[in-house]
Amino acid sequence: MNTNNADHLNAPSLPTESVVFIGLMGVGKTTIGTALARHTHKTFIDSDQLLESRTGVSVATIFEVEGEAQFRDRESAILHELMQSQNIVLSTGGGAVLREENRRILRTIGTVVYLHAPPEVSYQRIRRSRERPLLNTSDPLARLRELYEARHPLYLETAHIVIDSNRDDYSQVMHAVLEKLIAFSQDAAALSAKHA
Repeated sequence: MNTNNADHLNAPSLPTESVVFIGLMGVGKTTIGTALARHTHKTFIDSDQLLESRTGVSVATIFEVEGEAQFRDRESAILHELMQSQNIVLSTGGGAVLREENRRILRTIGTVVYLHAPPEVSYQRIRRSRERPLLNTSDPLARLRELYEARHPLYLETAHIVIDSNRDDYSQVMHAVLEKLIAFSQDAAALSAKHA
């Protein structure tokens, strides 16, 4: 992408509010979120990393010691806290949308972007990771497919924007997100002016 186009995407028309990334593990939420935050001069926050820094242990350890329900309680508390943040790019855990309250909070925090990729693509990206407690099974790909089937409708319900992240060039995905954010912001402004 040439410099002029990149400058256009970083123009003042880009939303100043926060951006929230949701999606299955392995779709690139942290990678693309970090790049977007750097490009738009926002603060990047990964909710799982924030939780780990608060507890002093990994998400995998929380799952192992306290169980998923307690982890979800901690996750919800973090999201509640982030409602007070401004001008951030937030990357969430894959299961953050499971609770209805969380889905409402995520849309309150900012514009929600669903990074979508088939479970097979996610699996290829994270198959060597040992930090995915939900994939500690004999058939992690089958488990990913189950998670996708259960969560895909919730991601669609929560998202303002859906972006295909089924490609390896994260720079292209990040700029696709920028373009959609600009269009979404302009549409929202036009609708607001129409009803003013």
